Amino acid sequence: MMWHAAWCGRERLEGAAVLDVFAGTGALGLEALSRGAGHATFIEQDRTALAALRGNVAACRAEANATIIVADATRPPPGASCGVVFLDPPYGRDLVPAAVNALASRGWLAVGALLVAETARGENLVLAGELLAERVHGAGRITVWRHTA
Repeated sequence: MMWHAAWCGRERLEGAAVLDVFAGTGALGLEALSRGAGHATFIEQDRTALAALRGNVAACRAEANATIIVADATRPPPGASCGVVFLDPPYGRDLVPAAVNALASRGWLAVGALLVAETARGENLVLAGELLAERVHGAGRITVWRHTA
């Protein structure tokens, strides 16, 4: 979806600093790396998910381009700004706005960053910025926002 979108494109992903929040297995960040992202940082706190994430980073031989941070995404440590941010939290907990606010206040979000969030289909998500795209797939809804400071 992002590769061919007018609001993103190949140029935006290649070399990008990517942040995968509520990373789980790391699928989103690892896919970005496979598409040419320069570095992916993963934020996850669940022990089972961390084991899978570490295994997947190793299986993809992406250790040199990946950083795993064990933290609560709504209380992250300070970080470097990223241009592409994936957020895939547990549904129904209103975690995306809380995480976006926390990440912005800790320096993780570049001005104009693309925020790609997956929420429950019926979950109403409103973020500061411009809504660029929205897709519903089964029980989930994917929305893409351009972050504004």
